[in-house]
Amino acid sequence: MSVKDILSAENELTHLLGAQQAVVLSTRVRLARNLQNYPFPGWAKEAQRKEIAEKCIKALTQLTRFKKAHVFKMSELTDLERTVLVERHLVSKELITGKSGAAVISRDQTCSVMVNEEDHLRIQVVKAGWHLRSTWNIAEQLDDALGSSLEIAFSDKLGFLTACPTNVGTGLRVSAMVHLPGLCLAGHIEKVSRALGQDGLAVRGWLGEGTEALGNIFQISNQQTLGLSEEVIMKHLGNWIKNLVEQEWNARRKLAEEEGPRFTDRLARSLAVLRYAHLLTSVESMNMLSHLRMACDLGYLPETSRHIIDRLMIEGQPAHIQARHGKDLDSDGRDRSRAIAVREALAGLPDITQPTA
Repeated sequence: MSVKDILSAENELTHLLGAQQAVVLSTRVRLARNLQNYPFPGWAKEAQRKEIAEKCIKALTQLTRFKKAHVFKMSELTDLERTVLVERHLVSKELITGKSGAAVISRDQTCSVMVNEEDHLRIQVVKAGWHLRSTWNIAEQLDDALGSSLEIAFSDKLGFLTACPTNVGTGLRVSAMVHLPGLCLAGHIEKVSRALGQDGLAVRGWLGEGTEALGNIFQISNQQTLGLSEEVIMKHLGNWIKNLVEQEWNARRKLAEEEGPRFTDRLARSLAVLRYAHLLTSVESMNMLSHLRMACDLGYLPETSRHIIDRLMIEGQPAHIQARHGKDLDSDGRDRSRAIAVREALAGLPDITQPTA
């Protein structure tokens, strides 16, 4: 199997019609786990990491959810292929820099497990929209199934043992990918980010830690695991996401009301540029697609347009453009190829129109 199979296959985040939500793009549950009697990957010798990978991959591919799964060893992939997997949110930037890392990815791309990243196992489940409970249920099932075939490092006093102390305990990270153009345009995002941080939640960019919030998209996740139950962690995030959704909608409605024609013009200009540009950077594309997604949410564009915009946000990333083109492209070449793809995808969209009351 190749990364091309990932690009060509339909999946929940790029091809799901009518089920996405206006503010929450996706829900993610991640569990950090390690094998007993082995050093953590950062301290393990090469032979040990290889043995760990073999054990974990064997156990994973025997599970129902990973039948006919994509199995990728990072050492066997090109730099471009590894970056495509990062842009798809299927693996982390940390995994692709290691020599012994691997990833097992379900056919529908909702479940992926990183092997030999910071921990021996990083179990990840991602679903489109805000579905924390069902996403957690899948992750828990995978965790239980792996626990029946692998000896997982666990302390009666501390809980699950992990390489980083911040993950000790449940080893659970729950997160939501949220689209917050209203709060960004209104100038409230820094205040909101500070409030989240003060209440134990991390605010990161489009591709996680250390990345910028392209397209007004942020990842919100818990920071503490030790001493907290899974239920407490999920409830805490859930309450904040509910609050964020309400704040974002209030900001959007206020902007539309107060700016009036200027607000409509902002959305229309973004559509016009995307329709006719011959060069589009990834930053330009993401930010203007963000405006179009908001236009769908508020009725300036039909709801059926949203899945096209969501797909372009993922497929317009640099490595995706490069991989689909099939040969090396310089920066201008990528910007040209991106512009062509966006123009073609948006050709059937109607003009921006003021929604009827």
